[in-house]
Amino acid sequence: MLDYPALRAVATIVQTGSFERAATVLNVTPSAISQRVKQLEERLGTVLIVRGSPCTATEKGEWLCRHMENVGMLEAELFGQLPALVDPDEPRQRVTLQIATNADSLGTWFVEAMSNFAKGSSYLLNIAVDDQDHTAEWLQRGRVIAAVTSLEKPVRGCRRFALGVLRYHATATPGFVACHFPDGVTAEAIRNAPALTFNQKDRLQSSWVRSVFGRDLDYPTHWLPSPQSFVEASVSGMGWGMNPTQLTGEHLASGRLVELVPDTPLDVPLYWQINRLAADRLADLTREIVTVAKRRL
Repeated sequence: MLDYPALRAVATIVQTGSFERAATVLNVTPSAISQRVKQLEERLGTVLIVRGSPCTATEKGEWLCRHMENVGMLEAELFGQLPALVDPDEPRQRVTLQIATNADSLGTWFVEAMSNFAKGSSYLLNIAVDDQDHTAEWLQRGRVIAAVTSLEKPVRGCRRFALGVLRYHATATPGFVACHFPDGVTAEAIRNAPALTFNQKDRLQSSWVRSVFGRDLDYPTHWLPSPQSFVEASVSGMGWGMNPTQLTGEHLASGRLVELVPDTPLDVPLYWQINRLAADRLADLTREIVTVAKRRL
């Protein structure tokens, strides 16, 4: 028999980040929350919450949180049909959907889809950001219920929808090109021209170099984990980098930015993968994601 008060305590601690805030949300004392979690961890023989600031879930704890998401969706559906089941003295429990996406999607088209969905839904959203090559891992580990990913193969237990491609261009200012590539964009010049890289997982610049030169090349780089700042840094002449067409179209048209090598875009296919257990109940979410992506990508 599942101890749902304890499971709800775990999910609320992870959502709020602390035992105290979870106690406030659930209208119980912090000691009651702590006792519920302790008893559940002892029963399961595993740690579910990493105590800290904020508190986070272990891998096993994440799976319990996703289960509670599905339970919350089922309850919301049931209460909609049988409102008499709702206890007016119980605090309202709104389901928060955990979703992962890549930063460039978040900075270009994803917010529009999320906003369209949220306007007509009682669900809350918690958006996590990771490289598009790694968001599928969040699904595989049970950390999220759905994700935008570059992985074409369906994650086990998920449905997959093709979204289109996010197109990138290797761009820099005319002044940067004149300074660092006076004799053209050669392998030797690339090895000395500072690039811009989002983070250690970002392989876009390396992939473009490999596609243009047919081999891997080392190059110096600045680290800048923000899509908007990435573009601003490119426009300011800080370095060259791979920027989405949606964020650089006007700069390329005006001449503030130019392609390092004309007509050498890098296309990254994107897919929406969603847990099968939640897919039917979140059909409106998937519809918004696919519709907006098809229009914007």
